[in-house]
This record gives sequence, structure tokens and C-alpha cells, in this order.
Amino acid sequence: MQFIDIAANCDIMNDSLLENINLRFDHAALKPDIGEKMIRNLCDEARRYRFFSVAVNPVWVLPVRDELRGSDVRILTVSGFPLGANRTDVKVAEAARGVTDGAHEIDMVANIGWLCEDSFSRAEREIAEVRSVLPHNVILKVIIEAGCLTQQQQVTATAAVINGGGQFVKTGTGFFGGATVEQVQTLFAAAGGQIEVKASGGIRTLKPCLELLRAGATRLGSSASVSIMQEIDR
Repeated sequence: MQFIDIAANCDIMNDSLLENINLRFDHAALKPDIGEKMIRNLCDEARRYRFFSVAVNPVWVLPVRDELRGSDVRILTVSGFPLGANRTDVKVAEAARGVTDGAHEIDMVANIGWLCEDSFSRAEREIAEVRSVLPHNVILKVIIEAGCLTQQQQVTATAAVINGGGQFVKTGTGFFGGATVEQVQTLFAAAGGQIEVKASGGIRTLKPCLELLRAGATRLGSSASVSIMQEIDR
């Protein structure tokens, strides 16, 4: 027999963070096996639940733009995803083309190797190059794979994101481990209110969503956004 902690469930349901929590989600379909039917379904789900955005690989931006025409759901695409090891000019071109195709936001992966070896000035210059080709109203989020970095490296990487012109520092791609409360707390403190924090990776139920939001994240990347909303409905 399964016992349900009614008191704990009531505490969650009374949490003020639940208000408009749908607008915290970048509803993601970034795995390599995503096809056109899955992309159409992603867009349908995003419209139904009024998620903030859909997050798709660059090849899908044009069809998503058509699918979401007339909707308030924004389009997010990626640059240098998921390894961050592309040449800088390739990342720049990928980000610029994403915007041309219809993306409102770019999640770029920093050069993780540079961050791991403390070459933060190089990472900062690359971020600035990507930022320089984006219109001012396009949001740039920078993925730093916090799980690969020490706490001090996470702090210094956040400074590189700020100095490079990013609007968000993002915990990771989700391909190499999930976001943790400790990571978000570190990035939030390092950001000092100058930029925002996005948590991504392993966010599949409501409880970690609320924990990450309380820790300082303002946006969540998840492919399980629908099941999380259904959990709230239940």
C-alpha cells in the first residue's frame, strides 16, 4: 500500500511559486532522435499549457515558427549545442541564423574546456562575439556545464557571462547531469542580480522545480514540462 504525505502535498499546492509556473518553462525537445511529428506535438503542448517557450535545435526553427504563428509562445534555439566545442565563428553564425529563422532566444554552450582550464577571458570574448550579432531584444543564455566546474569556477564563469553580455547563466545542457540546488544557489549569488539563472537537466517532477526556483532560478529547461503541469492538475 502506498501512503501519501497529505501535509507535504498541501504545502506544495499552497506554494506561491505555482502561480504562472507554466511561464517558467522552456519546453524542450533537443535530443537527437526528435522528428517532425514530435516537433508538432511540442508546439501543440506549448500552446495548450502556455509555456514561455519551446526549445529546439536549429533545423526546427523555421517549421516551429510556422506552427506557432499567432501564438504568444516564444522560440528558443541553441548554438554550439551540446558540447560547446565548435569554432567561435560557427557559434556566431549558428546564433545569427537562428534569429533570422525566427528564434527569440539563444542558448549557447560556452567552450567548456576553456572554463575547466580557467581560460575565462577567452570564454568571455566568445560570448561577446555571439552577443554582438544578436539584436538587443534577443535573449542570450550561456550554458556553463556547472557539474564540470568547481564552485569557484562556476562563480568566475558567471562573471564571464555577465561581462560578455549574456542575460542568463544556465546550469547545463542536461546531457551531462542534472541541475542541483547548490549549483543554482552558487550561480544566483555570483550573478548578484545582474543576470538571471536558468536551471536545466533532470527536472521531471514538481518538487525539484520548486526547489530550484526557491534557490534563485527564474527559468527552467525541461522535456517533462507537460507531466509536471499534469502533476499540479492532479
